[in-house]
Amino acid sequence: MSISAAQVKQLREMTGAGMMDCKTALSETGGDMEAAVDWLRKKGISKAAKKSGRTAAEGLIGVAAEGADAVVVEINSETDFVARNDAFQELVRNVAGVALSTDGKVESVAAAAYPGGGKSVEDTIKDAIATIGENMTLRRSQKLSVEKGAVASYIHNAVADQLGKIGVLVSIETEGDAEAARNFGRQVAMHVAATGPMALTEAEIDPAAVAREKEIFSDQARQSGKPENIIEKMVEGRLRKFYEEVVLLKQAFVVNPDLTVEQALKEAEKEIGAPATVTGFVRFALGEGIEREENDFAAEVAAAAKS
Repeated sequence: MSISAAQVKQLREMTGAGMMDCKTALSETGGDMEAAVDWLRKKGISKAAKKSGRTAAEGLIGVAAEGADAVVVEINSETDFVARNDAFQELVRNVAGVALSTDGKVESVAAAAYPGGGKSVEDTIKDAIATIGENMTLRRSQKLSVEKGAVASYIHNAVADQLGKIGVLVSIETEGDAEAARNFGRQVAMHVAATGPMALTEAEIDPAAVAREKEIFSDQARQSGKPENIIEKMVEGRLRKFYEEVVLLKQAFVVNPDLTVEQALKEAEKEIGAPATVTGFVRFALGEGIEREENDFAAEVAAAAKS
């Protein structure tokens, strides 16, 4: 029978087991949710799941690059202490290397073979959870590729080679010198790490975000009491400023603030020896968007005293 993504998601939330294990359990039990839970328990897969309820917002960002391809991955742990562990760092570095041979999607990376162990990446992480004693998750992964040119990578706050707290990829398409393109791309990647742009171009910004900003600017402008035609021009001016702040190509380049990133690219074409285009970027900041648990230390002590 066909197992839906919703069923896999439900079983994963119930047990904390890995996605591939949940899919296998449901297939083996004909989609029966309770039987699938029992199947996972019998296989001992729930061993790591006991820790799955704990928030994993620390960890490391890892990057890997080869030729015209590069990937960035985020693997989370519960504490920064584990992120400083050599074994965990090797795990993240190897997973990034594995991701480079896939399409970069989390599902593909999780299912791919981990080097030297005869197991998948997902199973290897599960083993690490049981060994190290902390919840860990392969949270996200993304790959950038170009047909001709280069994909540059950059790690900010590096704790080891290709590992750190912020990871950035920047892809540049060009018929020119790939190494010169990569060097400039790394400067742009450093810029992205510092500024966190919302999009590459104006067209790529979420229309809802633009509408929200426009509404705010309009309300602010109307408070001036000026006529509507003047207000309209004020809003247009503020939107231009908004784009300059959040659109990568419109931002002032951190390496040379007298130029925008777009203008700096034109200057870089002299070294590259041909027209060049920034075709994409990815920025992963460790733990962004994860809702962290707020622990009440006094309550923990009180609870421990009662037990």
